[in-house]
Amino acid sequence: MTAADALVLDPAAQDLLFREARTANTFTDEPVTDEQIQAVYDLVKYAPTSMNMSPLRVVLVRSDDARARLVSHMADGNKEKTGKAPLVAILAADHEFHEELPKLFPHFPRPRTSSSPSAPAVRPPRT
Repeated sequence: MTAADALVLDPAAQDLLFREARTANTFTDEPVTDEQIQAVYDLVKYAPTSMNMSPLRVVLVRSDDARARLVSHMADGNKEKTGKAPLVAILAADHEFHEELPKLFPHFPRPRTSSSPSAPAVRPPRT
């Protein structure tokens, strides 16, 4: 087996991930267990990020009160299905993720900066 062969997904996996995957618009009333949430998290926590910066933040909404507060801020087309979902996961990117860089990437002493005027500014870590 060559390295290129090792990167090939079998057709069933390709279908599952790319050809047949669709946005869920209906949900059962079956609860989502902590074990199921942990299993999903265990898959995504190792996703590649530059220098282990891990900007993904997830808020899980389970209670009826919290879901009602969330739904009140949503577009009308999403309110009903979100209100019926047994669990809602809000996925967001932390724009201050670089503040955690010294902890997540300790062997890199400080963020690199550039003297180029077109390079984005990088704030040094807090001391």
